[in-house]
Amino acid sequence: MKKFMELLGNLNSIQVIGNKDIAISNIQFDSRKVVEKNTLYVAQKGTQLDGHLFIDKAIAQGAEAVVCEMLPEKINNACTYIQVSDSARALGELASAFYDFPSQKITLVGITGTNGKTTTVTLLHHLFMNLGYPTGLISTIVNKINHKEIPATHTTPDALALNQLLNEMVIAGCEFCFMEVSSHAVVQQRIAGVQFAGGVFSNITHDHLDFHQTFANYIKAKQQFFEMLPKTAFALTNMDDKNGKVMVQSAKAKVYTYSLRTGADFKGKITDNSFEGLTCEFNGKEVFLKLCGKFNAYNLLTIYSVALLLGMKEEEVLLIMSQLEGASGRFQAIRDHRNRTFIVDYAHTPDALKNVLSTIREITQNSAEVITVVGCGGDRDALKRPIMAETACALSNKVILTSDNPRTEDPCKILADMEVGVPVAFKQHVLTIENRREAIKTACHLLPDNGVLLIAGKGHETYQEINGVKRHFDDVEEIQLRIKN
Repeated sequence: MKKFMELLGNLNSIQVIGNKDIAISNIQFDSRKVVEKNTLYVAQKGTQLDGHLFIDKAIAQGAEAVVCEMLPEKINNACTYIQVSDSARALGELASAFYDFPSQKITLVGITGTNGKTTTVTLLHHLFMNLGYPTGLISTIVNKINHKEIPATHTTPDALALNQLLNEMVIAGCEFCFMEVSSHAVVQQRIAGVQFAGGVFSNITHDHLDFHQTFANYIKAKQQFFEMLPKTAFALTNMDDKNGKVMVQSAKAKVYTYSLRTGADFKGKITDNSFEGLTCEFNGKEVFLKLCGKFNAYNLLTIYSVALLLGMKEEEVLLIMSQLEGASGRFQAIRDHRNRTFIVDYAHTPDALKNVLSTIREITQNSAEVITVVGCGGDRDALKRPIMAETACALSNKVILTSDNPRTEDPCKILADMEVGVPVAFKQHVLTIENRREAIKTACHLLPDNGVLLIAGKGHETYQEINGVKRHFDDVEEIQLRIKN
């Protein structure tokens, strides 16, 4: 229970109408979840619905205070109204205050970028837990409070869920938390009111243009995260990405750099790369790592850099890093008795797909036949569909186009969009099999001894969403079933 005036401390309100001497025991932004008295309802303008339309309903169900951008025509004298210019931002600030500013009581580091976020935060969580620090994790796959797992519904939770989760971490004694920060979360103010000790930029490539409309808007969303970092924080950026400098050009935080190609504060070098792992030099120190591929070298250099920026001892960091394994569904390799390699990866952007296939080509030195099974999600950025197919064809011997998560779209329409990107000269090497199970089965049958099969797009997901319904489907299980048979 919080005094109403306590919550208004940092809130930039236009006006307050009604009784300020009330207590708040609950905050909600979904009117359907207002089920008790002393609730503060925050009316937001969503992408599909406007929460302002449900103010009266929320009051009828127990809301005693309402935050809104537009006051209703009829004021209910039994309710207190707070008018603000941005309800989404207000929600973040209110949630932070309601949970006693948990982000200020934990060392919180956010990772943003198109690819590598999940692997990086997962590895950081493992690293710091193994260093002996109670640590939280907020990721696409799962949220964790030390070893306790909490299902994840979004890459970055909404402001209420985020602050509640951070508060639970504080109560559990967590000293650090590593979280993915999506561009959606920045634009939608899900991290408003949250204090970060550091921010990391991995890379930025074509993705989420269905939401951001233009690549420039996508870049701007990422930049905003670094602009919100305080002077006391660090901003770590990838110098090998052409937008690495741009990301932090307006940051107030102390800027640090990492690179595999040029001079930087944290310099990495790959000396060996195989399916068994990487041998790298980080700032001149050699270490063997169980993950493979150049993209993972960047992820590992990132966690090395973050750990040192947070004051960890280099020798201990490198020792534990050598024992770390990758996140589920991120270049997850399975071998069979015919020396065939099956790789499941979440690659769902052209650049991520290119990175994974390039890694396969580098490791096999172009000597193995590579078959790629790939699809594209429905109700998402359609512009990348032909590019995904083109990328797969450029680096594979055979390609099977199939369904990913069509959601509410016609999967055949998605596949038709992808087929546009297939080069004419390569069409004889491409199959289109809408049923994902049949596509994987066919690919396993076609894969010769010593070959490599990449199944891309879903990675860790254990479901397939068709017509808005999620059904159990696991790429790893499908491979294991085919290997047994």
